[in-house]
Amino acid sequence: MENLPKDKKIVLFDGVCNLCDNSVQFILKNDSKDLFRFASIQSEIGQQIIKYLGIDVSKVDSIILYVPGEAYYLKAEAAMQIAKDLKSWHKIISYLSFTGSFGNFIYDYIARNRYKWYGKKDECMIPTEEMKAKFL
Repeated sequence: MENLPKDKKIVLFDGVCNLCDNSVQFILKNDSKDLFRFASIQSEIGQQIIKYLGIDVSKVDSIILYVPGEAYYLKAEAAMQIAKDLKSWHKIISYLSFTGSFGNFIYDYIARNRYKWYGKKDECMIPTEEMKAKFL
């Protein structure tokens, strides 16, 4: 996709999920290298990226990491790849092997229950003026 920044990693997230919103806020706070840009899965650009990548959103509906020109990551692997680039102690998580079936089992369990445990918004978050540059 030509209109995406080539030097940024794109995090697609569930824009109505409170847990996902908190995760985006956490990434923003700990992205000291300014590596990430964000789009909700529900947004037009989010849908374009998903279609471009050929991802079936019935199987992944909460987080996708797209590194333009390189690869994309789903579920637990996306979380591990994101954690690797953060300045917080959570970087340690990226060194654990939570990818594959075990990691996705845990991830899917949390994703299935995220609305029940953390709630859901009626609409996607609206970024503040200072955050707008980080959203596609």
